[in-house]
Amino acid sequence: MAIPELTLRRAERLLHQLIERRLSPRVRNEIRMSVEVRGNNVTLFEDRPVWRMPGQWTHGKVAQFRYDTATDRWTLYWSDRHGRWLLYEDTRPAADIAALIREVDADPVGAFWG
Repeated sequence: MAIPELTLRRAERLLHQLIERRLSPRVRNEIRMSVEVRGNNVTLFEDRPVWRMPGQWTHGKVAQFRYDTATDRWTLYWSDRHGRWLLYEDTRPAADIAALIREVDADPVGAFWG
């Protein structure tokens, strides 16, 4: 079963608001952020130019939000240095993705923004 349409639209809207807050206009040519949906996973990415390789960009994982249709809850994951998704254990699954997005934005343990 897929993420309900309204739930997905709200998640995407809140993530795009996060992107707008984090990327000031003066750095938008140096950093790009995007949201991708695949199945019941909504992933936030950060792209940066590759140093000394004009025109090439890295596509870095920031956070992944997984929606469980059985419980109607979102779970937050972070990416380790090997690119594996790991459960972010400092929060519980949440019915409202906004709480998890706030955790990513604040990043109290340095899991998302380094």
